[in-house]
Amino acid sequence: MQTVRILVTGGAGFIGSAYVRRLLSGSEPALRPDQVTVLDSFTYAGTDGSLGPVRDDPRLRVVRGDVRDEDLVDATVAGHDAIVHFAAESHVDRSIASAAPFVSTNVGGTQVLLDAALRHRTGRFLHVSTDEVYGSISQGTSPPSAPLNPSSPYSATKAAADLLALAYHRTHGLDVVITRGANNYGPYQHPEKLIPRFVTNLFEGHTLPLYGDGGDIRDWLHVDDHCHGIALAQRNGRAGAIYHLGGGTALTNRDLTAALLDLFDVGWDRVTPVTDRKGHDRRYALDTTATRRDLGWAPAVALDRGLTATVRWYREHRAWWEPLVKA
Repeated sequence: MQTVRILVTGGAGFIGSAYVRRLLSGSEPALRPDQVTVLDSFTYAGTDGSLGPVRDDPRLRVVRGDVRDEDLVDATVAGHDAIVHFAAESHVDRSIASAAPFVSTNVGGTQVLLDAALRHRTGRFLHVSTDEVYGSISQGTSPPSAPLNPSSPYSATKAAADLLALAYHRTHGLDVVITRGANNYGPYQHPEKLIPRFVTNLFEGHTLPLYGDGGDIRDWLHVDDHCHGIALAQRNGRAGAIYHLGGGTALTNRDLTAALLDLFDVGWDRVTPVTDRKGHDRRYALDTTATRRDLGWAPAVALDRGLTATVRWYREHRAWWEPLVKA
């Protein structure tokens, strides 16, 4: 039987670590890797603890390093059958304050990986992207063929990386697949992001900083559903294709805030309106028709159940998130 080796970049981050845990726990029976290599620079968003449940698995190998390091990437990519590329700077507010790390990591790092995959004839390069590349849409849903119209430096660099990956497929014949996901939530998400920030603020007695009028609309997808879709795309996706992974649970930020307040049995006195983000997109929505048809994927975690489980996880894992809040 052929040995299967999968390289996961950003595998100590929120979504990447969830993917690694699913691969090694057997949650994706169609993918049975003999080795999973995590390449992660372990910046503030990547933690050892996120890999804790699988740390002792003999199939796990962890390489500490940067996707922009050409020599390290070349040595790491060698011998792998597939690359699943999560590694990215991903916080919009940080990209507005300083775009340079986003350009160098999200675009330059992707180019370094693509070149290494080409040299080593990697079987599949799955690039994990975001619904934010389409920018704000007032109605309907964005199909994979929709024009890219990013608003923030973060989403612009993700769009650029998407186009670069597709160019390597068209120019060199590299087996590239792209997934674009909606807003994720779940365990091990850094408390700079909306849901864990609000949850940890509520645990610590702080108020919740709600942007603007709270009317921005986001589609929420549990990280396990997202990772299952990525696994299906890795296994069965068509080279050159783009697959959308949306939760079908669109809420305004105000409605999401209300749901979290209810879970803590507290009122709106715990909310503080703050000045809206520059260039804040009003609404994202993905058309998942082709993904459901071609991959047989559909989200399984209902938002109310997922939020309840997420709050419980943060309640039980204060030792993981408290140092990140205080950092």
